[in-house]
Amino acid sequence: MAQLWGGRFTKETDKLVYAFNASILFDRKLYRQDIRGSKVHADMLSKQGIITEEDNALIQKGLDSILADIENGNISITEEYEDIHSFVEANLIKRIGDAGKKLHTGRSRNDQVALDMRMYAREEVAETRAQVYKLLETLMAIMEKNIDTYMPGFTHLQKAQPVTLAHHVGAYFEMFKRDLLRLDDIYDRMNYCPLGAGALAGTTYPLDREYTAKELGFFGPTLNSMDSVSDRDYLIEFLSAASIIMMHLSRFCEEMIIWNSNEYRYIEIDDAYSTGSSIMPQKKNPDIAELIRGKTGRVYGALTSLLTTMKGIPLAYDKDMQEDKEPVFDAVDTVKGCLSLFNGMISTVKFNREIMAISAMNGFTNATDAADYLVLKGVPFRDAHGITGKLVLYCIDKDKSIDELSLDELRSICPEFDEDIYDCISLKTCVEKRITQGAPGRDAMNNTIRINKEFLSKNRKDNV
Repeated sequence: MAQLWGGRFTKETDKLVYAFNASILFDRKLYRQDIRGSKVHADMLSKQGIITEEDNALIQKGLDSILADIENGNISITEEYEDIHSFVEANLIKRIGDAGKKLHTGRSRNDQVALDMRMYAREEVAETRAQVYKLLETLMAIMEKNIDTYMPGFTHLQKAQPVTLAHHVGAYFEMFKRDLLRLDDIYDRMNYCPLGAGALAGTTYPLDREYTAKELGFFGPTLNSMDSVSDRDYLIEFLSAASIIMMHLSRFCEEMIIWNSNEYRYIEIDDAYSTGSSIMPQKKNPDIAELIRGKTGRVYGALTSLLTTMKGIPLAYDKDMQEDKEPVFDAVDTVKGCLSLFNGMISTVKFNREIMAISAMNGFTNATDAADYLVLKGVPFRDAHGITGKLVLYCIDKDKSIDELSLDELRSICPEFDEDIYDCISLKTCVEKRITQGAPGRDAMNNTIRINKEFLSKNRKDNV
């Protein structure tokens, strides 16, 4: 058992205790971050005259060789070691001797793991952001192509008023736009370096924390050593943002599942993102959408797990915090996988525009416009609302839509109806006369698309 401690102890750690305490099976994921942080730490120690340049050169060469051997498969990170830190240090000492024992000068595993997790989280926030951005680009392309694709808008899953596919997809664009901004906000808040905080109270060595922070790409060092090693807010925020992303994906997937059903037939999901049945040859199941919807609970669980872990921990570091890694690693892999698959699925979906338009016409989605028509004829709104309700009841009884009624039928319910009613309640008119900012009308929608394209241009980053 390779451990970084032991002088205080006279007995071997019980094997069950060792296994229970060890984190190597999951924190080995952090080997790149651990080696990168160690290289910069060693450079700083050399710069400050705490170790010699010769020892630093040996440490740098040794760490580079460990990284290369891991990535080439020449060495394995095994359970022989307690954690990734002991693996790296033990292997370094094997390779370069006593110089490797100087690497840990002015550093604790507490600030070391805090650094590794911040670097990992920072990278994953950037990667998640890049995927959200790609999805926004996909949604924008769908919006631009479907400004005139009419469909029913829903409330309570009941047809309400006519909108366009561009307008409907645009609602999700706004959701994922907020997700993008949340990730930027989280990145900026987490991007401070805890290395140099020591176990909890800093160190007596003359470390240059500003140098270390700059070399590792942070805005600067953290300002309280106790908080530095006990803070997991940045992970909780990341999991919260990931949970909201998953909630948005799940809502969209729910609609795609409904729209893909035989009863709706608004869309057809591409074969590449569907599966069949082992017994029913006619089936084409939206399994990817269903799995994304299902995996949402998995990410929620990670957030709840970490919140629960942290809720009763006194300052500063406690071993409970080791429980941050597995749920975070799983949640991050889950949300990135779901974003990638969803983007592929939505970009290849076939939209059945004619069926959408027919559905909008057959669901009394123009009833509000009929009421507005009567208001313009001088009928008080409350009376117009009641008259239109009777009109809908009549249509249901006759199995007709409002625009299928004759003028005589319309006037039998209210004499204020005239020939121009048919133009006023046409699908095109119902949509086009909604001109307020954010509405589905063509001019309003084009303006929204223009604003959001400017947003995409302004918020594009090199890692997209």
